[in-house]
Amino acid sequence: MLSDPIFRAWGILLALSAASVFASALLGTGVPQAVIGAAVFFLAWLKARVILLRYLGLWEAPAWAAGFTWVLGLYGLLMLGLYLIPAFIA
Repeated sequence: MLSDPIFRAWGILLALSAASVFASALLGTGVPQAVIGAAVFFLAWLKARVILLRYLGLWEAPAWAAGFTWVLGLYGLLMLGLYLIPAFIA
């Protein structure tokens, strides 16, 4: 069961979700909100990659996986930029 790729992907998703919770728990402790937001966005990108590669089977198509990774990365950077705009304006 531990060698099943879907089970390992589920474990990775669980760990990444826990990391997101721990990162968001740092709010109000002196860590800049922009840094926490960037960490959560990065963890969300990693989770999306796990879902695409393992659950949707893109690990069997490396070219498609690379394309989706780039698109997700650029979309994530766009969303991160929009999230960080108020930090630079204020």
